[in-house]
This record gives sequence, structure tokens and C-alpha cells, in this order.
Amino acid sequence: MDVSKMTVSINKAINTQEVAVKEKHARTCILGTHHEKGAQTFWSVVNRLPLSSNAVLCWKFCHVFHKLLRDGHPNVLKDSLRYKNELSDMSRMWGHLSEGYGQLCSIYLKLLRTKMEYHTKNPRFPGNLQMSDRQLDEAGESDVNNFFQLTVEMFDYLECELNLFQTVFNSLDMSRSVSVTTAGQCRLAPLIQVILDCSHLYDYTVKLLFKLHSCLPADTLQGHRDRFMEQFTKLKDLFYRSSNLQYFKRLIQIPQLPENPPNFLRASALSEHISPVVVIPAEASSPDSEPVLEKDDLMDMDASQQNSFDSKFDDIFGSSSSSDPFNFNSQNGVNKDEKDHLIDQLYREINGLKAQLENMKTEENLGVGLVLVTWTAGPASRPARITGPLPQSQRAVLQLKGRISELEAELAEQQHLRQQAADESEFLRTELDELKKKREDTEKAQRSLTEIERKAQANEQRYSKLKEKYSELVQSHADLLRKNAEVTKQVSVARQAQVDLEREKKELEDSFQRISDQAQRKTQEQTEVLESLKQELATSKQELQIVQGSLESSAQSEAKWTAQIAELEKERGSLVNAVARREEELSALREQLEYTQRQLSSTQESICQLAKDQRKMLLTESRRAAEQVVQEALRQFDEPSLFSCAGSADHLLSKVRSVSSCIEQLEKSWSQYLACPEDISGLLHSVTLLAHLTGDTIVHGSTTCLRAPPEPADSLTEACKQYGRETLLYLAFLEEEGTLENADSTAMRSCLTRITAIGEELLPRGLDIKQEELGDLVDKEMAATSAAIETATARIEEMLSKSRAGDTGVKLEVNERILGSCTSLMQAIQVLIVASKELQREIVESGRGTASPKEFYAKNSRWTEGLISASKAVGWGATVMVDAADLVVQGRGKFEELMVCSREIAASTAQLVAASKVKADKDSPNLAQLQQASRGVNQATAAVVASTISGKSQIEDTDNMDFSSMTLTQIKRQEMDSQVRVLELENELQKERQKLGELRKKHYELAGVAEGWEEGTEASPPTLQEAVIEKE
Repeated sequence: MDVSKMTVSINKAINTQEVAVKEKHARTCILGTHHEKGAQTFWSVVNRLPLSSNAVLCWKFCHVFHKLLRDGHPNVLKDSLRYKNELSDMSRMWGHLSEGYGQLCSIYLKLLRTKMEYHTKNPRFPGNLQMSDRQLDEAGESDVNNFFQLTVEMFDYLECELNLFQTVFNSLDMSRSVSVTTAGQCRLAPLIQVILDCSHLYDYTVKLLFKLHSCLPADTLQGHRDRFMEQFTKLKDLFYRSSNLQYFKRLIQIPQLPENPPNFLRASALSEHISPVVVIPAEASSPDSEPVLEKDDLMDMDASQQNSFDSKFDDIFGSSSSSDPFNFNSQNGVNKDEKDHLIDQLYREINGLKAQLENMKTEENLGVGLVLVTWTAGPASRPARITGPLPQSQRAVLQLKGRISELEAELAEQQHLRQQAADESEFLRTELDELKKKREDTEKAQRSLTEIERKAQANEQRYSKLKEKYSELVQSHADLLRKNAEVTKQVSVARQAQVDLEREKKELEDSFQRISDQAQRKTQEQTEVLESLKQELATSKQELQIVQGSLESSAQSEAKWTAQIAELEKERGSLVNAVARREEELSALREQLEYTQRQLSSTQESICQLAKDQRKMLLTESRRAAEQVVQEALRQFDEPSLFSCAGSADHLLSKVRSVSSCIEQLEKSWSQYLACPEDISGLLHSVTLLAHLTGDTIVHGSTTCLRAPPEPADSLTEACKQYGRETLLYLAFLEEEGTLENADSTAMRSCLTRITAIGEELLPRGLDIKQEELGDLVDKEMAATSAAIETATARIEEMLSKSRAGDTGVKLEVNERILGSCTSLMQAIQVLIVASKELQREIVESGRGTASPKEFYAKNSRWTEGLISASKAVGWGATVMVDAADLVVQGRGKFEELMVCSREIAASTAQLVAASKVKADKDSPNLAQLQQASRGVNQATAAVVASTISGKSQIEDTDNMDFSSMTLTQIKRQEMDSQVRVLELENELQKERQKLGELRKKHYELAGVAEGWEEGTEASPPTLQEAVIEKE
């Protein structure tokens, strides 16, 4: 691309006229940066412009520079960094002006500086901020610290964008159609780039916050969430206001943000996030698409020539400042006759120039002929030099040819534009017909809009209630899942440790059994060999006796058996030799037997020593495992953010009692082990149990500190830590084989005594009541509730009498209806209380046995406290409802307060019914009567709400405004005021709903602390409240 062409485009884009930058000039500048791979030409031209003296010129420079940073060559950022300080100085200078374009230029320059710094720190982000999810993950380099810092920088970047957005809107007069004026379009045009940046920054911020919440605790990111909520509200409002401007509707499709911001505390909400997409429609053909003039004489146009050219252009093709969107003739420029007149004028000028050209050719031919005649006449008649119109004619011919070519090109362009304007006029007429049809359809749809809006409002109310209920259920479900995961993890770790110990113990027993079996088998083999030798020796002795007997018999017949004696002597000698050999073998076998016995005894000693070492090793490993459990509990104690819920003092005291019992069992097992070292199973079990109970006590002590006041919490914290250290010292003594005095548990018991004392101080207030007083308190509260209901009924009757005496007409009718429904509700509550008393009496009679009713109430203290709480709530609700009804009758109260009080009474009676049903027999007739009375209370509550709504609407109908005397301007003004009031009321409604949710959570928490709902088996009041809300 030619440098001169880019220079012309920069000068045309950045000028002093208060009109929007034309897209073709900005596009040429962007292409020029890609052609020269940088912004040297741009800055060389901009440095010659008086940006510090003309605010409009500086504003349009910021617009063009913003486009180059977004869509230009990547080297534009590098070439522009050297001018960053100059932009800062210029921003401070324009910041001193409080009107016009001064503040706008200051804020825009600050935004551009922030954009340059952001892309310098994060080179992975392109100028247009378009990245995939994978590229976004790579930008953080899988480091949570990088993601944290990147989110902060995005917040700063988006804050500058929103500041410019808001400042531009504040500088415009929104009471007029500023988006169709040239001055308004000049200010609104840069916001297209801001909208593109904001959509990407919002999307990336949401994704990064979800990623951070998956890695960091929620408390750490509280500041991020607060800042995001503030920017979300601003961005949503600005997007909504921009989408209603006529200027943006034809240039860009602005996305709408969701009604509610994403819930970063719920990881599954990321799947519900939809990335906002900004759609820029394809550019239609417009007069702005004219070619850029490159003539040398047009390159040096001054400001006056440029203004005259623009004025001529507007005269021919129409100005963009028309405020009537349906005046197509003014949008397309002049009418058909004016264009024909201009074309005829151009034709006449061309014909005149052609005639002048013919004359010049004729004169040229005459001049040439004269020269030839003179030349042929001879040297004498030749002039000294050739004179005539030849050089001047040639220059005129060249000028005329150039002028003719220009006029022909202009004529062809005008014909093309004429045809284009005719086609566009036909298209606009067709579009006008379609708009008229759409307008008729809109008017038809408007008539049915009122009914649809009324239904939509009712559906929205039901949806909001269901949505709140669903969010509460999701939150409670998530909390339960986290608790279940933690408990499961602890159980699995304990089970795994127990399995490992049992496996090692089994392996040692198997090895010991194998060694014992081998020794027994070897001893048995030696015994068998010895028995065989003894049998052979006995056989030899028998043979010897036989031989001796034969010798004695042979002595009688000596003479006869002489020969035989000689033979027998020989045999005897051989036998003696054999006996000698047998005796030698017997002595050798005896020596071998003695060696085997010594080896067996040494083997038995080694086996005993091995078993002793194994028992010592088991004890050592068990002690180490126990120390690890206690140390892990102490480590978790120093990190309270790991706990997702608070504990109770009752649970802590139960754990302390379990630990005390375990310490006594451990001391007994240690004594048994010292008496009989072979029995180690009881000691190992006691050590393991002590470690886990100690860990649970420390953990529950930490969770109890989260709910306790500061001073008791600090004392409990120090006591739990001291108990953990004393337990580690006690376990260290178990490694030594000594007497019981070496392992003294006095320090541990003193720590447990301190923890018990602190836990008893932290017990809920409901537990301070003596058990024998609970029965009397139930009767007193039920009697007080009945008295409160009777008092409320009497006050309602008194108010009804006063209303009949002092009110007339619609007000009297409304008061009678409301007070009558309130009286019915009080009567229904009285019936419910009587039925509840009968059912409680039946429960006490059937469950107490030989005990007294007070003993029964004391035994079932949790149930009794639930009855007391429900009775107090019913009496308090009746008193508040009567006060609200009194204010409504007097005209100083709100109907909504009466409806809320009636619903609160219904919820309290439902709590009383549920508390009574816990121990009742399902086939009891009194239970059926109580349920029937509960349904009567619900119906009476519905009647109160219905009569209140009816009375409110009846009174409001009498106060309808009369708009017949108002003008169109007044009605429009009233309509705008009503819209503003509707938005304010919607905002207040959303804030009050959030406040109501927090109040309910705090109410349930305080009620749980006071009445011990955490450990009770009965249905908790929050569940009853939710059941009543669902029923309504």
C-alpha cells in the first residue's frame, strides 16, 4: 500500500469535524499497518496533528488508535509504547476540562494506556482479546497465583472500559434522539470497540473466577466476588441502554447478560454460563465506499477544500443527520430530477469540451500547414524561428484530454450511483410496506400483551418462590455432600489403619506358627529315630539271652555238643563285636540327640525373643500411629477454614466423657500387659481408640469454638491444644517397659476437666432449665398461648365494632371482610390448641408408665422444648397479627404485613402440629382431630390472605387516576416516571428478598442454638417452615 494513500486516510479519519470516523478510512489505516508491519507512518502523521489544542481531533485520534490496537498489526503495540508517557500527559491535560470532550478524551487516553500495559504484561492476549479456553488456561501457566493476578488485571481493565462507557452516556442528552445526530454518533462510535472488549473481558473473568473457586477457599475470593458483582451490574445496565439506541441497531448486535450473576460457590453453575457474543452485521453498500482520491492536486487539499467537498457530497447523497427513519427521500439524497439535471449538465460540459478540442485540432492543422508552405518556399522566405500556437495547443490538448477522462469517469460513477439509488429506493419502499405490516401486527399483539404480562407476573412470582426453595435445597444438599465426604474419608482412613494392623498381626502369628510347627516336626523325627534304636537294642538283648540259654543247655551235653560250642563261641564273638558296634552307634545317636535338644532349646528361645520383639514393635507402631492421629487433629485445629460446619457443646461433652472412659480402659490394659506380656491385643485396641477419640475431641473442640464467644473460644482452644500435647507425652511413656507410675494420666484428666467446664458454660440456654420445671413450663406456655389467642379475638371484635361505628362504604366492607377472616383464623387456632392439648395428654398417659407427667417431660426434654418453642411462636404471631390488623383498619398499615403475619401464624401452628405428632400413635383419633384442625388453620390463613388481597385491590380501584385531561407529553413523562419507579421497586424487591433469606438463616441458627436442634431426633423447625412455604 502506498504511504501517501495511508497518509490521506489518516488525515481524513482524524479531523476536526464532529462526525463519526468513516469505516473506509479506518480500514485503510488498519491495512496500512499490516502492509508496513508497524505503525511508523501512523505516528509520523499523528505527531504533526494539534491533538492538545482540539478536543474533537484528540477524540477521533483515540478512536482510530483503539481500532489499530485491536485489529492492526501486532507491532503496533511495540511502536506505540514509546509514546505512552505523552498519552499520559495529554490525559492529565484534558482532565482539567469539565465540559465537552475534555473529560471524554482524558478517560479514553487513560483506557488506551491501560490496554497497552495489559497487553505488554500479558503478551499471550491478542489485541482483539479473542482466545480459546485452552489458550486462556495456557496464559495462566497452570499456576493459581498467575490466575489470581490475571483476574485482578482484568478487573482493572474492565473498570476503565466501563468508566468510558458511563462517561459517554452521561455526556449525552438522552431525552432527545442523540444517536441519529452527527455529534451524538461522533461520541457513540468508539463504544463499538468498548462493547467488543467488554464482552470478552466479562467471559474470561467468569471462567477465571470459577477456576479460582475450584482451587481456593471461598472466603479468600470474597473481594473478587464483590468486585465482579459491581461490574456485572454496571455492564448489564450499559448493554441494555446501548441496545435501545437507533445508532447501534444497524451496526452491531449487543448481547444481553443473564438476569442473575453466576453463582461461583456452585461449580456446576459453570455449565450454565453462556459466553456473550457480539455480532457485527455485514456492511451494506453506502456512499462511504467511494474510492480514495490519489491525484497530486488533491493530496494537498486544505481544510476549506475538504469542507466544500464534504458539503457537496452531503448535498448529492444526503446527510446522516436526518431524524426521520421513514423519510427515504432525505436518506437517499436529492430527488430524481436533481440527479438528471446534474447528469445533463455534465453531458453539456463534455460536449463543449469536445467542440473546443476540435477547434484546437483545426488550429493545430492550420499552423502545421503554414509551416510546411513556408519551409518549401525556400530559405529566403523561412522565418528565423518557428512561431505559432503549436506548443500551447499541445498543452491545451493534454489538459482537455485529462479533463475529459475525469469527466467521463465522474459521469460513469454518477450513472452507477443513479442506478444504485433507484434500486435502493425500490428496496426501501418494499421495506416500508413490510414495516407498516409489522406495525399493524405489533398493534394487534399489543392488545394481548396486558393479559400476557399479568400471567407472566404471576408465573414469575411462583418461579421466584420455587427458585429460592431450589437454591436452599441445593445449598443444603452440597453441605451434606461435603460432610458425608469428610466423614467417609475419616472412616476409610481409620479402617485402613485397622486393616493394616490386623494384617501385620496375622503375618506375625503365621510366622510364629510355622516356626513352631518346624520345631515340633524336627523333635518328632529325632524321637522316632531314638525309638527305633531302642527297639534294635532290645532285639539284640533278646538274641543274647537266647544264646546264653542255649549255652546253658549245651553245658549239660558238653560232650555231645563240643563241636557246636566251638561254633557258638565263634558266633558269640561275632555277636559281641556286633553289640560293641551297636553300643558305639547308640552312643553316637545319644550325642546327636543331645545336640538336637540343645538346638531345639536355642530355637525356642529365639522364637520367644522374636515374639517379644514383634509385640514391642506392634506397640511402638500403634503408639506412632496414635501420635500421628493426634498431631493431624492438632494441625487441623490450626486450620479452622477446613471445617464446613460448626459444632455443639453437647457433642463435645459426650466426646470428653468417651475419652475419660477410654483412659481408664487404657490404664487397665497397660497393667494387664505388664502382668502378662503375651496378651497385647487389649493394649493395642485401647491405644488406637484413645488416639481416635482424642482426635475427634480436638476436632469437635475446634468446631465448637467457631460458634462460641471470643473469650470462651480462646480458653477452649488453649485447653484442647494442651490436652493434645499431654496425650502425646502420655503416649511417649508407653514405649518404656516400666511401672504404671511412668505413664501418669493426671495431666490429661485435668485438661479434660477444663474442657468439660468450658463446654458446660457453652451449653444452650434451653438446657439451663431444670428438668423438673419442663412439665410446668409446657402447661404455662400452652395456657399463655390460649390466653393470647383469646385476647387477640377480643381485640378483633373491638376493632370490628369501632369500624362499623366510624367507617362506611367500601372501607367498612373491606374492614369487615378482613376482621371476619382474622376472627375465623383465631377460632381455628383455638380449636388446634385444644386438639394439641388432648393429643399431648394422650402421649403423656401412654408413654410415662408409672412415672409422673413431669418425669415424662424431663425424660423427653428435646420434645418438650419443641412444644414450648412452638407455643411461644403461636402466641407471638397472634399478637403481631392483631397489631397489623389494627393498623390496616386505621389506614396506617400495609396489607402485606397482615398477609405475612397470617402466614407466620400458619407456619408456627404447623410447627406445633409437627412437634405433637412426633410421639403420637398414627392411628390415634386425637391425631386425626389435630390434623383436621391444622387443615382448618391453613384454610383460615388462605381466607385471610384472599380477603386482604381482595380488599387491597378494591381500595386501589377507587384510587385510579384520571388521564383524560393530560397531554401527550405529560403522559410520556408519567410513563417514564412509572418505568423508573418500577425499576426502583424491582431493585428494592430483590434486596428485600436477599435480606429475608439472611434473616431466616440467622433465625434458624439462633433457634438451633437455643433449643438444641442439632442433636434432636425430632423434625427441626426450619423443615416445618419450608413445608408451610411449599404448601402455600
